[in-house]
Amino acid sequence: MTRVYNFSAGPAALPLPVLQKMQAELLDFKGTGMSVMEMSHRGTVFTEVLVRARDTLRRLLNIPSNYHILFMQGGAIGENAIVPMNLLGGERTVSDHVISGAWSIKTQKEAGKYGESRIIANADDGQGRFTYYPEPSSWQLSDNSAYVAICTNETIHGVEWYPSAELTARIEASGSFLVSDMSSHILSRPLDVSRYGVIYGGAQKNIGPSGVTFVIVRDDLLDRAQAICPSAFTWRNVADNDSMFNTPPTLGIYCAGLVFEWLEANGGLTEMAKINDAKAKLLYDTIDNSRLYRNDVQPTYRSCMNVPFFLNDESLNQTFLDGALAAGLAGLKGHKMVGGMRASIYNAVSMEAVQALVAYMQAFERQHAQS
Repeated sequence: MTRVYNFSAGPAALPLPVLQKMQAELLDFKGTGMSVMEMSHRGTVFTEVLVRARDTLRRLLNIPSNYHILFMQGGAIGENAIVPMNLLGGERTVSDHVISGAWSIKTQKEAGKYGESRIIANADDGQGRFTYYPEPSSWQLSDNSAYVAICTNETIHGVEWYPSAELTARIEASGSFLVSDMSSHILSRPLDVSRYGVIYGGAQKNIGPSGVTFVIVRDDLLDRAQAICPSAFTWRNVADNDSMFNTPPTLGIYCAGLVFEWLEANGGLTEMAKINDAKAKLLYDTIDNSRLYRNDVQPTYRSCMNVPFFLNDESLNQTFLDGALAAGLAGLKGHKMVGGMRASIYNAVSMEAVQALVAYMQAFERQHAQS
C-alpha cells in the first residue's frame, strides 16, 4: 500500500499513528470483544473514552475551568444555527458579524433567521475576493449586540487572524463577547480561550473525521437559549449530560481523543506551532519567489493552515493537478468558489509532504518555463 500526501481541506489528513492504533483496536477495543463503534455510549468503557478526550483537549488548549467542552453533531454549518438559537434568547436579539470570507458570510446569513444579524465590518473587495482581515478599528459595534461572530481562519480564502486582549476588553465593555468559528485552525498553536465566549468548529480538518462538532462555551452563556432551540442542540442539555443527551458520534470522539493524545505526546501546541510556521514559510516562500504561482492574501493575514495559490497561466491548471496526483500529491484543487489551487497543511500534514509539494511545484515551473 502506498499512501499519498494529502492536502485536502476536509475531511483531511489524520496522523498515521492514530490510524494505525484505530486499525489495531478496530475488532477488539480494550478486550471488550467489539469495536468502539458497537458498544453502548453510556457504558463505562466509552464513558472513559469521552472523558479522556475531553480532559486531554482541556490540557492542550489550557481551557479555563469555567468553560464547558461539548461534543456535538451538525458541523460548523449546523452550529451557525445552533449558536444564535442558544444566545439570542435573552433581552439582546442582535448579533454582530465581521465578514472575512465565505464562512463568515454563511454564519451571518444563517443567524439572520433567528434574530437581527448586522455586518459591522466587511473585507469583500466588491468582487467576492478576500485578501485581509478587517482591522478592529473599523468595526462598527452595535450598542445592543448579544455577541460578535468571527471566523478566525477562512478555509477557502486562506485568511487567518487572532483577536487581541484589547479588542476583547472593548467588546466585553459593551456587554457583548466574541464567538469564533475555528474549524480549520484549532489546535494549530496555543490559544487564549478566555478571549472568547464561544469557540466552535467541525472536527474534520485538524481533529478527526467528519461527524463531530466541538463547542467550547463559557458557563454563564449556557442558559440563554431561545424557546425554539431543539432539545438536542440546547447547550445546557448537552453540558448537563456530558455530551450524551443523545447518542454522540462515538467513533469520531474516539478518534479525536487519539489525535489529542498524539498532539500531547509530540510536544503540544507550542511545538506544533513551530512546525506549522516552518511548513507555511517554506510554501509561501516558494510561491513568492516564483513567476508562475501567486498568493493574493496580504502577508500579515496569510493562513498557516490553508494556502490558496493560482497559476498565472491558468491553462496549465489541469496539467498541474494531473501531474501532482501522479506524484502522490492529492487534494490540491482549489475550492470551486475561487478556483486555482489550495494546499491545506494541517497538523497531520508533515514537513516531508510540504517539501514534496514544493519540489513538484519548482520542477513544474522549470518544465513549463522551457516549453
